[in-house]
Amino acid sequence: MSSFDDSELRDFLATLATVAARETLPRFRAGIAVDNKAAGSAFDPVTEADRAAEAALRRAITARFPDHGIQGEEAADKPATSPYTWILDPVDGTRSFVCGMPTWGTLVGLLADGAPYYGMMSQPFVGERFVGGGGRAELVRADGTRVLACRTDRTLATATLFATTPEMFAPGPEAAAFAALSARVQLTRFGADCYGYALLAAGFVDLVVEANLGYYDIAPVIPIVEAAGGVVSDWSGRPVRGGGRAVAAASPALLEAALDILAGAP
Repeated sequence: MSSFDDSELRDFLATLATVAARETLPRFRAGIAVDNKAAGSAFDPVTEADRAAEAALRRAITARFPDHGIQGEEAADKPATSPYTWILDPVDGTRSFVCGMPTWGTLVGLLADGAPYYGMMSQPFVGERFVGGGGRAELVRADGTRVLACRTDRTLATATLFATTPEMFAPGPEAAAFAALSARVQLTRFGADCYGYALLAAGFVDLVVEANLGYYDIAPVIPIVEAAGGVVSDWSGRPVRGGGRAVAAASPALLEAALDILAGAP
């Protein structure tokens, strides 16, 4: 079993952010080719940036922690021989990436026995790295480091709600449940990808509600939100231990209020 302290782990996450940025930044706004992973008329884009960044992250993790597992969006799982598994989304928000919008990010999480333990969201174009775990969430920039804390003074009626896209909710009860929640908050915004969770931890957003997620989409941001004082669950109020539906809230009271409305989705 590997052993490390918080300082070592945060330093390694900073290294991984640099490793990924070497692959993503030169390809951002560079007119690279886009492939479609989806069948039929659906569109699920992937680029050379996604593949190259994940490959580089896997090499760095394997060299440092050879007994750790690795799960990622673009390649096969590497089994663990320890309790730890890294979970990677090299470009979360590929649609934003190919549109030239800097709302994508590199997500890196560390699972301990399958549960989110540490997480990072790195956005190298704007120079921000959000890190959470060990009871502390931080925003790291070139001009310094700031401790993050969710804002806790908002009710549902004064809350800001984020989701990546309305199309992520299945037509019928799921979409209707999200629409009912959206009708109860002060402001709903779409298109933030992983940035929504980071901004919740930073005190600018109060709820992020999503569906049809991969575990790599949500696991790395859970430690950031929770270390900033927020709470994360699935739509039934259970811990998130896989993909599907997720709710992140700035306070337990907001989570409960959101879940009361989302309960209508089977």
